[in-house]
Amino acid sequence: MLDTLSLLQTTDFPAIRRSTLEKLQVNLGYLCNLSCVHCHVNAGPRRTELMDLATIDLVINFLKTQGIRELDLTGGAPEMNPHFKYLVTEARKLGVNVVDRCNLTILLEEGYEDVATFLAEQGVEITASLPCYAEQNVDKQRGKGVYQDSIEALKMLNQLGYGKADTGLKLNLVFNPSGTNLPPAQEALKVDYQRELKQRHDIEFNDLFVITNMPISRFGSMLLSKGLFDEYMTLLKDNYAEHNLSTLMCRSLVSVDWQGYVYDCDFNQMLHLPMIASDKPKPHLSDLMAGGLDGQDVRVADHCYGCTAGQGSSCGGALD
Repeated sequence: MLDTLSLLQTTDFPAIRRSTLEKLQVNLGYLCNLSCVHCHVNAGPRRTELMDLATIDLVINFLKTQGIRELDLTGGAPEMNPHFKYLVTEARKLGVNVVDRCNLTILLEEGYEDVATFLAEQGVEITASLPCYAEQNVDKQRGKGVYQDSIEALKMLNQLGYGKADTGLKLNLVFNPSGTNLPPAQEALKVDYQRELKQRHDIEFNDLFVITNMPISRFGSMLLSKGLFDEYMTLLKDNYAEHNLSTLMCRSLVSVDWQGYVYDCDFNQMLHLPMIASDKPKPHLSDLMAGGLDGQDVRVADHCYGCTAGQGSSCGGALD
């Protein structure tokens, strides 16, 4: 796979400083039952990297000592980590809002049939990838049959109360563009998704997040192989919006990899660009137990233009 890091490190992206830490985003491993074209983690069924129990206990201790109110679980498929339920249960005992970034199809896999019920019982917020409401587009990005499995999983979640009014069980969907273009306006696309999924499948959900494809990992390799990297970077830079700087996720989030090392965001994690958080070249979560991140510099590179282009983009969707 072609690597874009060397093309991103020299940058004129403006300096950013951290504000109050509010969210811990934890990658539980790269193992996944899918291998999606747009995946910036390069996850798949053959990956073996998984967070161990000792590191999971460190995460729980960090949540407790730092008073973090939100835990965002990613992968791969985070549910495939054998300690997933333990982490969720312990975090919920602390009153932490837990977000599971679910690919939906994992809920139908053998051995994971009880996960949806578990998530509902724990009151976990689900943020699920569904790149389009049309079958052809989803299967092109994520593999044949993924759309129908995703629809089946969404119906199951609706039956458990997810996406329904007054249940408190939040179900968010995520849209990624299928190619080298910026995502459309989030609110307008949400209306389209709600209409089409209701009419076609009687499916309901709470919110839609649109996320810009980042020029890294699998998507970045595709750009290089097709000679589209420079064109895509020009698109991102031409649509740079300065007002998005104030709400970037890296200002209030710490991203933790499967070994416990820390980064300013999930994208920096995939580029192996560690946080500037101590005198160590590669700081670990254990190095942050004393806190004190406010005002520290965020490590930036040219891929950061992906988060500030147009309406902006973060793990929680558009910024404006």
